[in-house]
Amino acid sequence: MTHNTPLSPRPLRHLSEIHRRVMTAAQLKSHGVATAEMNEQCRPGGPWQQLLPGVLLLHPGPPTGEERLHAALMYASRERTPGVPAQPNAGEEHGAPAYPEVMITGLAALTLHGFSATPPLTALDTVDVLVPRMRRLRSAGCARILRTSALPTPRQVTGIPVAPVPRALADAVAELTDASAVRRLLTEAVRGGHCEPASVVRELNQAKLLGRPHVVDAVDSLLAEGRAIAEDRLYAMVHEHGLPDPVWNVDLRLPGGPHLGGLDAYWPEQAVAVELDTRAPRQEEDALWSEYSRKRETLERLGITVVHITPKKLRDGTEQQAAVVRTALMAAADRDPAAYVVVLPR
Repeated sequence: MTHNTPLSPRPLRHLSEIHRRVMTAAQLKSHGVATAEMNEQCRPGGPWQQLLPGVLLLHPGPPTGEERLHAALMYASRERTPGVPAQPNAGEEHGAPAYPEVMITGLAALTLHGFSATPPLTALDTVDVLVPRMRRLRSAGCARILRTSALPTPRQVTGIPVAPVPRALADAVAELTDASAVRRLLTEAVRGGHCEPASVVRELNQAKLLGRPHVVDAVDSLLAEGRAIAEDRLYAMVHEHGLPDPVWNVDLRLPGGPHLGGLDAYWPEQAVAVELDTRAPRQEEDALWSEYSRKRETLERLGITVVHITPKKLRDGTEQQAAVVRTALMAAADRDPAAYVVVLPR
């Protein structure tokens, strides 16, 4: 028997090309290949090789990046219940997930999401795989097993389940000690439009990574980058949707009285304000939200309408947010005049 010999009378047409090159021992047995035959094919210099425990590469030479990913997923999927071998791609043809309850995360996931600051798949020493916390599974070979009590919903990238960018970032950052590398990843996540800063900081906080100085520095840069991008989107929204020009980045004060707070945009004639909600979900989130709420309540008591807009809403629903602001401006004529306030540059 050679690596070109049919495995059994059962045809392989139902398998994808990648699953004809990487298979579990259980799958090979289901195609009529005995354990002794597998061992013979995987002998030194033989046509097959064992990539991971119970996972075989059905050709000589180094595996491709795609083959390593599928091998790691097969290894993590092969025994979901102790003593019951799973078939990772059995049922794939019927639309079922090929790899239930496992997904690629960390640097490999970011590479699949299209990051340029991460190494190519073939250059990664390990492939991180996220599995449920209760799984009895150890890291082996190129597969590093990471456990979580709450699996996120994966994204399918070229048929591979991949952790969402914020979770993949947190898992990657947990293994990095280079401050510049962390900063590059976080910056690309926001600048490349992969996600918003708040979702990244939330994952880093849940992973208890915000106590690391090099991560905190990178997060500060991330938040500054995210605010700058959100401000640019706010400028674009005003101009592209024909809203009247506001005064930008101002502080409001009562005449001879206290400071009322800073605003990103303000229409004095209509007494309408826009404030970008760029809070990061950290330990002090409740205190920050209380500050936002107090400012909003104070301004609204003075007759000023405050529209809060998150960076995510600006990115995903610009037209809808423009309509909210336009409605507030049009409704100004039906409201009582606002109290006089002093507008100062911020």
